[in-house]
Amino acid sequence: MVHRNHDAADPAGISRRAVLAFLGASLAALPLLDAPSASAAAEAAKAAGLDDPAKKEIAMELVSSAENSSLDWKAQYTYIEDIGDGRGYTAGIIGFCSGTGDMLDLVQLYTDRKPGNVLARYLPALRRVNGSDSHDGLDPNFPEDWRKAAQDTVFQQAQNDERDRVYFNPAVQRGKADGLGALGQFTYYDAIVMHGDGDDPTSFRNIRKRALRTAKPPAQGGGEVAYLNAFLDARVWAMKQEAAHSDTSRVDTEQRVFLREGNLDLDPPLDWKVYGDSYHIA
Repeated sequence: MVHRNHDAADPAGISRRAVLAFLGASLAALPLLDAPSASAAAEAAKAAGLDDPAKKEIAMELVSSAENSSLDWKAQYTYIEDIGDGRGYTAGIIGFCSGTGDMLDLVQLYTDRKPGNVLARYLPALRRVNGSDSHDGLDPNFPEDWRKAAQDTVFQQAQNDERDRVYFNPAVQRGKADGLGALGQFTYYDAIVMHGDGDDPTSFRNIRKRALRTAKPPAQGGGEVAYLNAFLDARVWAMKQEAAHSDTSRVDTEQRVFLREGNLDLDPPLDWKVYGDSYHIA
């Protein structure tokens, strides 16, 4: 497993997932800066969004190529390790972290659905280590117990649901509100996965604000290609602010490849590289 990327741990212990969940719940109520143009809305209606099942599968595989060096994202339910990035344990299909609160939220959801599960006893420890890279109360058995829990379909579904609630659904909803097609929605999703959506300058919302200084999205009368180039420029800037994110190939040799090809609907076949490795979706 290589290049797991996440937003910085919140020293106040506020769950990143709670912030993102609030964002997702609030997006529908947020007014756009400009009313969507009729043509942008019509074009968006023609193509399947990223939440179309086939497109969503592509999105999962694209992220997994960068996060796991594999297209087999479902094999990552059992994944867990401390990669030394200051976020404690990183685990599961989207890299839930013990130091950023999203792992705590996931284990709490699993326990709500299945009391007495093998991870339930770690909830007090996960609360204590939130906001740090500490393993206090987790070692030595937490990784083994995580892998045991990951064989349970209830835990697998909890991972799916938390991924959607906190990352996928807010990204798709914001992308659609901006008049973006599946590729644009994916650029938002990948950015939220890596950077979260807090108040720091490199968070998703501030990457988007940085892009808006240069170009407008289709919903505000701008061109989709021009806006996505501006967003990816802002994303690369954000990635380079932290050494752990400084390899920008998931933008340069993946997302920009699709954009240069004019593949705004993210239609296969897709060919790209991440960290020098080549991938293909037929």
